[in-house]
Amino acid sequence: HTLFEEQAARTPDRTAVVFGDEELTYAALDRRANAVAWRLRDLGVGPDVLVGVSVERSAEMVVALLGVLKAGGAYVPLDPAYPRERLALMLEDAAAPVLLTQAHLAGRLPALGAAVLAVEA
Repeated sequence: HTLFEEQAARTPDRTAVVFGDEELTYAALDRRANAVAWRLRDLGVGPDVLVGVSVERSAEMVVALLGVLKAGGAYVPLDPAYPRERLALMLEDAAAPVLLTQAHLAGRLPALGAAVLAVEA
């Protein structure tokens, strides 16, 4: 993530992510990932802390993954297309204290006591 931050400082107005009609500049991606990272830190994410990430392919996916790395944590990828039972087993096994997702997916995921954070928020 530090290499990304260096690139964002050098070329803040250049395009970093394109997904469909959405484009994010390096500055915008860095700002959004930092917001996620600070919220994750508030929830106790740091070194050796796993974060479940269940996000559809989108610009938000990049924001989520970069935010977890900036917070110092590690992410556990959880495909939102998996059956609820499979996701529950994966979350239970990982014992991730935080689940990062998209607002429209939050109700479909078994939180199992994890704090649930919508990446768009």
